[in-house]
Formats: sequence, C-alpha cells, structure tokens
Amino acid sequence: MAILLNCHKVSKSFAGKTLFKNLSFGIETGNRIGLIGPNGAGKSTLLKIISQKLAVDNGQVTPQRGLRIGYLDQNPEFKPQATILDSLLEKVNDVHDSLAKAYEWLAILELNRFGENFLVGNLAGGWQKRVALARELILDPHLLLLDEPTNHLDVKSILWLESFLENSNLTYLMITHDRLFLQRTVRKIMDLDIRNPDFLLQVEGSYADFLEKKQAIIEGQMSKESAVKNLLVREVEWLRRGAKARQTKQKARIERAGDIKEEFNDLKQRNRGREISFEFSEVEKGPQKLVVADAISKSYGNNQVFKNFSYTITPRTRLALLGENGIGKSTLLKVLVGQESPDSGNVKLAEGLKVAYFEQKRETLNLKNSLLKNICPEGDYVNCQGQFIFARSYLERFQFRTDQMDLPVERLSGGEQSRLRLAQIMLLDCQVLVLDEPTNDLDVETLITLENALRNFQGAVILVTHDRYFMDQIATEILAMDQIENDTLVQFFSEYSQWENWIEEQKQLLQRNSVQTLDKEKNKREPNSDIPSSLRSSPKKMTFKEKFELEGIEARILQLESSLMELQTLSTSEELFKDHIRMQEVCAEIQSLQNEIEKQYERWSYLDSIKKANEFAGN
Repeated sequence: MAILLNCHKVSKSFAGKTLFKNLSFGIETGNRIGLIGPNGAGKSTLLKIISQKLAVDNGQVTPQRGLRIGYLDQNPEFKPQATILDSLLEKVNDVHDSLAKAYEWLAILELNRFGENFLVGNLAGGWQKRVALARELILDPHLLLLDEPTNHLDVKSILWLESFLENSNLTYLMITHDRLFLQRTVRKIMDLDIRNPDFLLQVEGSYADFLEKKQAIIEGQMSKESAVKNLLVREVEWLRRGAKARQTKQKARIERAGDIKEEFNDLKQRNRGREISFEFSEVEKGPQKLVVADAISKSYGNNQVFKNFSYTITPRTRLALLGENGIGKSTLLKVLVGQESPDSGNVKLAEGLKVAYFEQKRETLNLKNSLLKNICPEGDYVNCQGQFIFARSYLERFQFRTDQMDLPVERLSGGEQSRLRLAQIMLLDCQVLVLDEPTNDLDVETLITLENALRNFQGAVILVTHDRYFMDQIATEILAMDQIENDTLVQFFSEYSQWENWIEEQKQLLQRNSVQTLDKEKNKREPNSDIPSSLRSSPKKMTFKEKFELEGIEARILQLESSLMELQTLSTSEELFKDHIRMQEVCAEIQSLQNEIEKQYERWSYLDSIKKANEFAGN
C-alpha cells in the first residue's frame, strides 16, 4: 500500500497549553482509521493540520505529491440560498467537466429525490450532511477526513452512512465517539490521549481490539508507577540517612533520585486520567406512578405525531425514544412531562412531581454569562445534595480548568457545554430525568461516566439518543417511532438490535413487493417468462400431492398473514407494554411467522412455475 501522508514528530500548543508533541504516524491507501480521545486532546486540530488548514509548531507533515484531501466538517456551512447542485459544484475547478460526476453523486447519495434546484437550507440536518459529503467526494479525494460525521444524525441516517462507508473504496480518517459506528466502519484506531506513551496509541484492528490493548497499557503503567514509587522511596531513604560514600557516587545517586521522581510524577499524571464526578440527586421515595398518559394524541396541522398513546412512568422506568429527526420524539417527551398539552387524552402527573430536563440545544445555558454565573448566579457556593460546596471546586469535578471558569459559556466547545448543563442538572432534586440528545459532542470517557451515574439514579429516566450503544446500556424499553406511508407507527422493543432487524425485514418486504410488481408487468409482455429455463426444456411432471399443495397454499399464506397482523396489533397494545416477558414472546412469534410466510411464498413460486411449465409443454 502506498503512503499517502506522513507526520513526523508533530507538535501543537494553544495559549500555552501543549495539546500534543512528537506525534509520528503515516496514512496508507485503503486505511480506515478512527481517531478517538478525550475532549480537548486536539483531535480536530490534528485533522486541520493533516488537511493543511493549520500549521504545526514543530515537526513535519509530508503529503504524497498531488494528494487530494476531502474534509467533512463537523458543522458544514453552505452559501445562502444555495441549491443542492450549486453546493456540490462549489469546490470544483471546472464546473462543466464536473457536471456528470455531480449528477452521479446526486443519485448515489439519493439527493435526486429533492431535485438539483432544492435549497440546501431547507434540508434536514442529515440530508445537509449528505450534500456536504457529496461536495467532497466530487473532488475524487485520495484521503477523506471526517470530523464527527454522526453528530446530530438520526439512527437511519447513521445506518445509511455506515453502509456507504463499508461498501466504498475510500481511504478515510474520522473523529467519532459513536462506539458501534467505530466498530462497524474502521480497521485501525488512533487514540490521542495524554496518558498514552508519546501521546498517540495506534492499534490495528477493530475498536474492540483497541479496548483490549488500551486496558493492557493502563494496567502496565499502573504497575510501573507502583514499582517506580517503591524505588523512589528507597532512594529517598538512602539519601536521608546520609550514607557515607565517595562524593562522585553520592552525587550520581542524588541525580538518579531526581530522575526517578520526575518519571514517577509523569506516570502519576498519566494514570490519574480525567476524574469526572457525575451523580444525580433524587427526592425521597414518592409514588409508584409518576406519570400516567392515557390515550394521548398530538398533531401539527395535518401531521399526526402520535395517536392514542398510553404509558405509565414509574421510578424505575428506563425508556429510550428512537426515530428519525422531526418525527416527534421531543414533542412526545414534552407532552409526557406536562410541558405541552395533548390534543386529546390526558396526562396525569404525580403531585409535586419534580422533573429535570436536558434540552437538545441546551437552551437553559446563558451563553453570555460565565461558567460560574451559570452554576452559581448568587454567591460563591452551590448546594449539592444538602452540602454547600465552593462553586469553583464543584466545576473542577466536571474537568473545567480554573482559567475557563470566568469565560462566557459561548466560548466553550459543544462537549464542554453539555458537561456544564449536566453539572447544572446534578444540583436539582428530581424524580424524572429527561435527556434529549445528551450524548452529542461527549467523548467516550464522559459517556461511560454518565452511563454509570444513570444506572445508580433511583428515579425514572426518559432518553432520546442516536448513540445506539449508550441506548442499550441505559434503556430497558425502546419506543420506536417510524413513518409508515402517512402514519407514525409506535412500537416497543427490548433492545436496539430488535428494531434494526425489524427495519431490515421491512426493506426486504419492500424489495420483494417491488420485484413481484415488476414480474407481473414482465409477464404481461412475455407470456410464460416466469418459467425457469430448466423447466421449459424438460418440464417435471407435477405430482398429485404438489397439485393439492398448490391449490391450498394461497389460503395457507392468507391464514399466516392474518395471524401475523393479529400479533402485530397485539404488540402495540397497552397491556403488552407492561408485560416485558410476554412482549419478548410475541416478538419471537412475529419473527417465526414472518420466516414461515417467506418460505411459503418461495414454495408457491416454485410450484406455480412447475404448473406453468407443464401447461406450456402440453402435459
């Protein structure tokens, strides 16, 4: 494989803070690399250095001659009033020569459904990401850089992007904290972390392979820290005894103690990591029914968001909402906790119910005020679970530096703003914790800490997230909202993979129906064209048993499909929502029936082809 780009002893600092130093690595043709690490480690900075948008302080970046680099920004920008086609051609040298390629990418990325003259500003976020991706791919890049490509995408858009990357021949380096996305799309991990030897840990293989290697390195460093600490203690004791020895030997021993101390401090700093402290506060034990929603419906104009939905929230509810952007997840959240009223039905809240709400866009934060003023508008102390804590010390728990605390919040990154909003929420007593897209911009280490805090929380958790791993770690029920023709179908699943399997089944069903429609049209034009060529030349004579089976197979399929419809209706009933064991049984029965129907259709097609072949041959 050819080396596309080589970085040698690259270093970068900002405002006196060293992000990384002496990084050395290469990128080869065919590499699929995931760049991970804590927020603030310098991942986006490194991407900009590779793309030559930013200069290094020290070291060298050597690209292959003529290297073309595509760069998908975390938040792509477009010209005002730009059409899809205008945006695709924005970076090309010759519009005329690139027009054919633009139409090709319009089709591949399914953007032609809107038309080339559709305004990009009127597209949803996921489709805007596709336009931005097409804008880079039209340049035919040798290396594609992607900065948080899944951020703010819904799950279906993420699945599409996964499939696109897996089936492409692209060489790419991307930053992402989506663990399942990493596992499915990369073949090498580059971990940028101050705790790593030389800042950068490179592991060939999947994200799971990386986790094993990382754990081994951390354990090795912890063991080394202990050994160096013991050696340092012995050296200090010897020096304090004032042991008699030749002057040169004693001087060397003193210098050695200094080196050991420096090594110990370095290891201690690396091993300390980023100690983020998350702990949600809850009120004393309250009622078992916190929220009861009875046959609620909500519409906006002609758009039915949900209809006749019933649900009961208890202190141990762990509910995740799943669905495309704009389908109504946030609306359902607000109706459930009384922030919006349903059009019909009613929502009963427990008396004095306390709800803490993490908003998708973190609107509660005052961007003009400092971090300290957002946490503590008055005075210098915050009340955290009955204890008064110095506000600056409280912010340090969330990995905020002293020099950040007086800055306006608008100067923070997206991940830092999310951490600050979580810090606000953890000062509130609550029985219901509502989290609308809390995982955007958070690094893996913070996500793991948040997962542990939510597991220990004794109240109810209602969650909207497109991070599938995070969803499965927290939720015991997944409510999926899917657009089926003009209606929103609301279904419950016990884990994310069940929904993904259901989606795949719907795709296969749609493809099968499309194929059957095409076959019918083809048969109108070409009689007997559905007879296999092997049967046309020497048709097998149909047995009496096969004739009898063929006569009854249509009725058999209708009966199976009727049973399937009954089970699917049952799967959305309120009674079944409360019986998780029966819900799993029903889901298994639905899967079994779908498999049997598929087999029966295949058998029907086979028997029908034999019958037609016999008729064609005059048997």
